Amino acid sequence: APEETNLAALRPLLPVFLSYVLSFIYVGIYWNNHHHLLQAVRQVNGAVLWANLHLLFWLSLVSFTTAWMGEHDFATWPVILYGVNLWLAALAYYLLVRALLAVHGPDSVLAKAIGSDTKGIVSLLIYTAAIALAFVHALIALALYATVAIIWLIPDRRIEKTVITH
Repeated sequence: APEETNLAALRPLLPVFLSYVLSFIYVGIYWNNHHHLLQAVRQVNGAVLWANLHLLFWLSLVSFTTAWMGEHDFATWPVILYGVNLWLAALAYYLLVRALLAVHGPDSVLAKAIGSDTKGIVSLLIYTAAIALAFVHALIALALYATVAIIWLIPDRRIEKTVITH
């Protein structure tokens, strides 16, 4: 929080606030999509539990990378680390999906709902490009991070449609 009580004191905190908003959106996206994912699940095993914990670990670091990025006005290395954090969370979610598919099999409701998981793979590719492009300019990376958030903002309808029909 700013030391002063006037509105001008908020201006230097704009990067912190924007970082927080982006990260809140990301945590919300994971929360919603995780909920949708588990609607199509009938059982879990140890591999699924560990994959879920792996995802939780990377999501728990979002507050750290968010703070570093926001407090340093979107400097290159904090933006890169934020992207690496997002990339690792996306990979963990992808691995969680794969662990659940291994339990439920290729003919399951879950497998039909997930399909080829193009969104998951494309997200990882965009994060990879964003991390590399952060060396050119951090704002390019931030724009790509926001693009992935937009792609995932609406919970995955494939799961809703598949679960309702089965």
